[in-house]
Amino acid sequence: MSASRKTTLPAGEAIPVLGQGTAGIGEHSGSSRDEIAALKTGIDLGMTLIDTAESYADGGAEQVVAEAIDGQREKVFIVSKVHPHHASRLGVVTSCERSLRRLRTDRIDLFLLHWRGNVPLAETLDGFEALRSAGKIRYWGVRNFLIRDLKDLAAIPVGKLVQVNQIAYNLCRRDIECDLLPWCRERGVPIMAHSPICGGHLARDGRLARAAERYGCSRAQLALAWVLRQDGIVAIPKAGNVRHVRENRDALDLRLAPADLVELDRIFAMPRSTT
Repeated sequence: MSASRKTTLPAGEAIPVLGQGTAGIGEHSGSSRDEIAALKTGIDLGMTLIDTAESYADGGAEQVVAEAIDGQREKVFIVSKVHPHHASRLGVVTSCERSLRRLRTDRIDLFLLHWRGNVPLAETLDGFEALRSAGKIRYWGVRNFLIRDLKDLAAIPVGKLVQVNQIAYNLCRRDIECDLLPWCRERGVPIMAHSPICGGHLARDGRLARAAERYGCSRAQLALAWVLRQDGIVAIPKAGNVRHVRENRDALDLRLAPADLVELDRIFAMPRSTT
């Protein structure tokens, strides 16, 4: 069964709500076969959004992605990121061109600023717009932006062209629900949730054991289903092998009962405010 649920970018394009992350991939040559097989399996299952970055394994993750998408570039939606040290107008362009070579493609679908650094945002956006005009990227977005960062972005004339904010969001990290998530929803900007299983910690969290048993799923699947239940949220869990990617895909079919959502709210309480 393929992943059919999608959300819509401000630009109007629909993207899968369940994608594939690559942080930690490409670091060991001995793992590349399993990593490529996992990404290919995910594509076959409809998880056609693949998130990567120039900083993951110093470009090694992008090279693994290139192998996985070979011959099926038109099926996938590639997300990559520029490191903030490279976020000057010229640096953004240079970094993107290096990523394009590693990915062996002529365009990146969504290019993100990995996090906010010392380069003025307006200069970074100038680079993004130059890349978009040249057809080297289709859209751009941001990662790890807090509400104050998003407000600064919105004050820049082209800031309204932002397509996503990628940020950590999971049962253990719910602080974005206080202000950032509502702010993005009001403006139709999807949240792309990285670390939806909290770096694997939720897969071992005993507090999820009883609910997972009721659904006949793993704790990781339950945690992922909790993220995926919401509109306007895209999750990008990493899977280094085929079995794991299939488990992630199956989480998309879980429908959590209201009583279980209430119980999870009690166990993993949302903070009252952000700091």
